[in-house]
Amino acid sequence: MKITVLRRIPSLPCETLESPQDNRGGCFVEGERLWNAFRWTATVGPWEERPGHYGDVWNYWSDDGLGYFEFLQLAEDLGAAPVWVINNGFSHQDSVDTANIASWDALDSIEFARGSADSTWGSVRALMGHPEPFTLEYMAIGNEDCGKNNYTANYFYYAIKNAYPDMNIITNCDASGTTLDHPADFYDFHAFVSEYAVWQSDAGKGTLLASLAEAAFLIGLEKNSDIVGMASHAPLLVNDNIGRRWNPDVIAFNSSYVYGTPSYWMQRYFRESSGAILNPATVQSDLSSLAASAITYKSSDNSSYLKIKVVNFGSDTVNLQISVSGLASSMNALDSFTTVLTSDDLMDENSFSNPTKVVPVQTALTDANTQMDVVIQPHSFTSFDLALA
Repeated sequence: MKITVLRRIPSLPCETLESPQDNRGGCFVEGERLWNAFRWTATVGPWEERPGHYGDVWNYWSDDGLGYFEFLQLAEDLGAAPVWVINNGFSHQDSVDTANIASWDALDSIEFARGSADSTWGSVRALMGHPEPFTLEYMAIGNEDCGKNNYTANYFYYAIKNAYPDMNIITNCDASGTTLDHPADFYDFHAFVSEYAVWQSDAGKGTLLASLAEAAFLIGLEKNSDIVGMASHAPLLVNDNIGRRWNPDVIAFNSSYVYGTPSYWMQRYFRESSGAILNPATVQSDLSSLAASAITYKSSDNSSYLKIKVVNFGSDTVNLQISVSGLASSMNALDSFTTVLTSDDLMDENSFSNPTKVVPVQTALTDANTQMDVVIQPHSFTSFDLALA
C-alpha cells in the first residue's frame, strides 16, 4: 500500500473547521413555542436577576446562568470563533409577521458583543467585567428556518451589513443544489456539514467506531476546503446531571468531572486545518477502508509541519509506504511525531469512571523522512506530523 503526497498548492487554503457556540441544540434558539425561545437580553446582567426560561424543545428548565455573555467568554477562553445564532421570529409552532418584527434585537446583540464600553449595550457588557469588545464575526439568522413563511422577509442581512460590514452572515437556506434568492456569506448545509455526527446504535454515548467514521468524513471536508468554510459536530456538550436528550455528545460533564468522547479527541486532529495549506494526497491501495489527507501548517511556536492523517476503518493491519515529494525544505526527524487514536474494541467509550479509555497516544517519529514504511493499526486514526527544517 502506498500514500503519495505531492508539493503543496498555495491556492487551496483550508478554511475554518469549527463548532458553533450553542451547546444545547439550535432548536433551543427557537423554542417549541416562541414564548419559550432563547431571549439573549434576559441572559445578560447579574445572574441572580436573570428570570430563566423553560426549554420546551428538550423539556428542562434553564436558569440562563450560561447565557449570551458566558458563551462569548467560553469562545474567547477556547480561542475559538463564536457563531452567534439569532432568533428572527420563528419557533417550531409559530412565527412573527414581518410587520411586527424589527432588526434592532439583532443589532443590539452585536453591540453587546462588539460595541464600545460607553455604548448602550456595550456598557452592559463592561459592567459584567469585560470592557473590551469580544471578537464576533459570524452570525446565523435563524436556525433551520428556511422555507417557513416570512423567513426571507425576516432576514436581517442588509440591516446587519449596513451597521457591521465585516460580519459574515449565514443563511438557513441550503444553496448546494439551488441558487439563493437572497444574499449570504455562508449557507447552512445542515443535514451533513452543519450538523454531522454518527448517532443511534453505532454511537452509544461516544464510541471509537463513531469517531473513525466522523474522521473519514472530516478528511473529505478538508479535501474540499475551498468550498466548505465551517463544520459543526452536534451536539457539543451534555450535562449528565439533567439526563441525556441526545447521544452522542462531544464532551460530557457533571458537577465534579468532565471527559471527552473519542469524537472529541478525533476533532483535535483537525485543529491545524484552519489556515493550513492542503497538499494533494493519493492513496494507492485496493482497500476501501483507508482515508487520508495531508496539510502543511505552522505550530504555535511558528514551526512548520507536514501533517498526514490516515483513517483505517478496517479490521486488518495495513503496511503503508509514505512518499513525499516537492517539499521546499528538508525533514527534521528530531521534532517529528506520530499520534494514534485506537482501542481494543470498536464500541469502546470513555466515561466518568474511565475518562481516558480511548485517547490519542503520541510517540516520537525519529525515522521521519520523505520515504517511510509505516504500520497503520486496525480501527485507528493516525497522524504523522513531520517537522520541516
